[in-house]
Amino acid sequence: MSPTENYLKRGVSAKKEDVHQAITNLDQGLFSKLFCKVFPDVLGGSDEFVNLMSSDGSGTKSAIAYLYWMETGDASVFRGIGQDALVMNLDDMACVGAMDNFLFTSIINRNKHRIPGEIIKEIIDGTKEYIDTLSDKGVHITYTGGETADVGDVVRTVSVDASMVARMKKSDIIQTNSIAPGQIIVGLASYGNCSYEKRYNSGMGSNGLTSARHDLLSSHYTQFEETIEKMVDPAVQYTGKNRLTDVVYENWNLGQLILSPTMSFTPILKNLFDSVGRNQIKSIVHCTGGGASKVLHFAERVKIVKDNMLPTPFLFDYIQSQSQTSWQEMFQVFNMGTRLEIYIENEAIAKEIIAISKSFGVDAQIIGYVESSEKAEVEVKHNLISYHYFA
Repeated sequence: MSPTENYLKRGVSAKKEDVHQAITNLDQGLFSKLFCKVFPDVLGGSDEFVNLMSSDGSGTKSAIAYLYWMETGDASVFRGIGQDALVMNLDDMACVGAMDNFLFTSIINRNKHRIPGEIIKEIIDGTKEYIDTLSDKGVHITYTGGETADVGDVVRTVSVDASMVARMKKSDIIQTNSIAPGQIIVGLASYGNCSYEKRYNSGMGSNGLTSARHDLLSSHYTQFEETIEKMVDPAVQYTGKNRLTDVVYENWNLGQLILSPTMSFTPILKNLFDSVGRNQIKSIVHCTGGGASKVLHFAERVKIVKDNMLPTPFLFDYIQSQSQTSWQEMFQVFNMGTRLEIYIENEAIAKEIIAISKSFGVDAQIIGYVESSEKAEVEVKHNLISYHYFA
């Protein structure tokens, strides 16, 4: 059985074709193909402003936090789950150009029999802590509260989702579908020792966690039936060799690496907009679900060549070696160390972006370029082999 078949058998799709088909007839807002919905200014009634809305969450990462807590008793691991849900919304909105004065609400659904109040507190405290961190960097978010529901008949452990709203000038919108031949791409690293975070970040983000969990963790975890969907074939459940407490990289155990909170790029982007100007930024792509092929949701009639990718951090190499997942699929499921792509028109601007990013401790480099094509295509070159993805 191929790794792709395993991914589908676990109830997950990297492309989510059926979901995209289901939402085809929904109102796309004022602009199509953006990372969040943009609507007329209902909040202010101005023709010069627009309202933005995003909804996202931490996905199945909370299931791994649950396992780590069960194994170690360390409830603080859930602090990062709150940050994950926050950043998955925030950085999608940042791709459109929103940079300040966000309204944020969290939606936590739990099984009360398994998830005590101390875990809910850690999730909320982790969210508030990261909001304070971003505020210190000039990105202001108002935490409006949210909903915590006891829905044990629906949720076996806990799910952490969120929504975010912002208001900004319509003229400041950055349209993701502005990718055009002749542009170059600067990639920002998802991993490392960012200056506004407390510890090393593996770069995991909040995508591909179902695959990582079952490919890396051993059958020891099948005893936690609440983390397995009952219709999933036992042959693809916890097929790895590892425990979450296994130290696998320097002094970090596997659980700590997988649960590295998703880092926000907004402090870097805010500095970037102020320094080089929004008009120099043609498009920004948040490489979440879909990884290096994510841009295919937005690009049309171009070939995007990524021939100088940032180094793949340890965790993704480890997932690949342990699971024997093809590199073709790895680049479609995970961010592989590059979670943000900025599309621009000249190398002078690229050098400024790279310098600004590195000043925050986040590695960056030119990772590729855009050329014309009859259809949308992404080519990723890795270890002298090319992998192709099509819309």
